[in-house]
Amino acid sequence: MKKLGLNLHKPEKAYQGYTLISPMEGTNTYLMDMQGRIVHRWELPYRPGDYGYLLDNGHLLIAGRTEKGPVTIGGRSGIILELNWGGELVWEYEDPTLHHDFCRMSNGNTMVMGWELVPPEITAMVKGGQPGTESPEGLWCDYIREVTLQGEAVWEWHAYEHLDPEADAICPLHRRDEWTHSNTCHVLPDGNILTSWRLLDQVAIIDKATGDFTWKWGRDHLGHQHDPNMLENGNILLFDNGWQALSAPSPGSRVLEVNPSTNKIEWEYKTQPPWEFFSSFISGAQRQPNGNTLICEGMTGRVFEVTRQGEMVWEYVNPFYGPDERFGNVNRLFRAYRYGPDFPGFAGKNFDPGSSSWLSHVFRESSSQ
Repeated sequence: MKKLGLNLHKPEKAYQGYTLISPMEGTNTYLMDMQGRIVHRWELPYRPGDYGYLLDNGHLLIAGRTEKGPVTIGGRSGIILELNWGGELVWEYEDPTLHHDFCRMSNGNTMVMGWELVPPEITAMVKGGQPGTESPEGLWCDYIREVTLQGEAVWEWHAYEHLDPEADAICPLHRRDEWTHSNTCHVLPDGNILTSWRLLDQVAIIDKATGDFTWKWGRDHLGHQHDPNMLENGNILLFDNGWQALSAPSPGSRVLEVNPSTNKIEWEYKTQPPWEFFSSFISGAQRQPNGNTLICEGMTGRVFEVTRQGEMVWEYVNPFYGPDERFGNVNRLFRAYRYGPDFPGFAGKNFDPGSSSWLSHVFRESSSQ
């Protein structure tokens, strides 16, 4: 078992900065330096549902798990909060159907994602899933919605209107309680939306103007993937969980860089044997300015950085454990993000790891779990 906290740091090769984590079983978001020392924290009114990230003004945008939604499937949230550096609430948007992901847009609006029921006539045509496992209320699918700062919906997209009930079949090993289980709604620079359907083993780009797909990829290549995000070169970086994948002979995860123009995998990180790097669910990856990749192995709470050649140059294991109704006492992380010292949101901020008197007590109590 990996030691909790910092395990590795090669300063001459790692991209220097601050790493943000939001332990899924806690009610805090932490910003840590390269030595694993916490330099800032946000105290949250809810458990994360499922993660948060920093805006350019230094505010934390994060989803909270309200437990009010009609769906009890993993990934539920219910509210999105914007907290300033001091932890004060400056904006919120609440809807009990919200789940997994959100994205602050350049126009100040926020793209959110939620569950909705598929019309019965379409549900009857959807292929896949385990027969006889349908939920009494019907088949859940995803909507994507753009909301203003005032909470007004100004654009919506409904997955069931654009998916093919036969070609976009549910994973045969999964219940027929939901069609897609989307975990991403990332708005691209051109305004289109990058998404990921876990139960379809597919990632896709949605044309915001028409609602049609400009790119779909992954069937027969991916295993319940997470966190596709576009790189500056136009390629898509994603975490391939490798779970229930036809192409994977044994459990093992990968991080892939895919060229959407050619569908060619141009870079990948994996281990041999494959189970040395594995998370069957959640997880993500972020490309760093120096070409390294920060990887979040979410199931184990492990965050590590690798070079283009696959050398590990930084590793940290989340020491903050907490109870979960499905998994017991765990230290899960949905995603993690690294921010360089020149990040605009850090201007004028204090980064003193010794300024928080609560830190040594919290770390000691969490590490003993």
